[in-house]
Amino acid sequence: MLPALLLLALAWPYAALASEAATSRLGIEVLLDQRLDLLRDKRVGLVTNATGVDSQLRSDVDRFAAQKDFALVALFGPEHGVRGDVQAGDKVASSRDVATGLPVHSLYGEHREPTPAMLEGIDVLVFDIQDVGTRFYTYPYTLAGVMRAAKKAGIPVVVADRPDPLGGVLVEGPVLEPALASFVGMFPIPIRHGMTVGELATLFNIEFGIGADLHVVTVQGWARGDEPLRDALPWVPPSPNMPTPDTALVYPGTGLLEGTNVSEGRGTTRPFEMIGAPWVDAPALAARLDAMALPGVRFRPVWFTPTFSKHAGVACAGVQLHVTDRAAFRPVRTGIAVLKALHDQHPKEFAFLPGNPPFFDALAGVPWLRVAITKGESVDAIEARWTPALERFRTLRQRHLLYLER
Repeated sequence: MLPALLLLALAWPYAALASEAATSRLGIEVLLDQRLDLLRDKRVGLVTNATGVDSQLRSDVDRFAAQKDFALVALFGPEHGVRGDVQAGDKVASSRDVATGLPVHSLYGEHREPTPAMLEGIDVLVFDIQDVGTRFYTYPYTLAGVMRAAKKAGIPVVVADRPDPLGGVLVEGPVLEPALASFVGMFPIPIRHGMTVGELATLFNIEFGIGADLHVVTVQGWARGDEPLRDALPWVPPSPNMPTPDTALVYPGTGLLEGTNVSEGRGTTRPFEMIGAPWVDAPALAARLDAMALPGVRFRPVWFTPTFSKHAGVACAGVQLHVTDRAAFRPVRTGIAVLKALHDQHPKEFAFLPGNPPFFDALAGVPWLRVAITKGESVDAIEARWTPALERFRTLRQRHLLYLER
């Protein structure tokens, strides 16, 4: 039984299965069409970015600003900013929105959660940002910070939910150890968590003690296993290096390369799908990886020159991942295989980036994965090591799922 403090808007979480033919309706559409009681006559702060659009690509900012039932008084932006134009890791400045004149408070600069001053004159906070289903994506932790600040200020939080673009069925990878908590992994969840942002909000709120006055407005017409962002719903890049749903699919695995001296494809047209470095033997790497017979993926040797980020302006060689079966594909297992292949093929050149702790450990969520790769452990042995904690997470996760599997 969930505590009374968790008030879920649209209390029928499994209504998504009512009709398989139903058109998906995003949480933001349901909120504005059916749950205006959560906002009526209130001063609203909106936490959003470029993905905050409805199925007709109308901006949340524009729709909220035009409302007569409530007043939009402030905007809050995560990493990459409200308009999505800031590169990964770059600080985002607070400003004024050109279109509305409203203050835009940055939650990825000097502050990672709203300050009391930012929340003055706000009665309710609305969060609507598309997540990508991977633990080291920062938006869920922006949400956690919003929930913590709202709890302190006595302000309710409304999460307008969106589908998990990875399908929301599979979970995979090591569960984060609390000692490695950071803004790329705040809570003990696996790399591929298989939850929507609304489900994560309930998990954070109940299991990790935030205790906010939380309302999740669920998506209508979506079930686990569906990928409506590929079909009925538009894909808006959640960040500059997440251009397509295909990027999101491989990201839980190849995103780990950010903690190494190998380019993860930033500065190319296929970030996270193409990886490489100046010293890689591309044909040999592709052959080595294909010989592993990893499910649902093939590897093609490629040559590319990144325009920015690692090895900018330097010719690189590597591989492109071609996912041939989305259901069978295991991105984290594949990412570990790529890391092992690079290490084993180029032991003198390949390196994990230094740090205390190393950034790779923050991404992996555990310190042992980096060591296991350098010591030559098999992919099967590595996967077996994360399985017990992953099974415990499955049980915890089950309590907070808001959608059934198709």
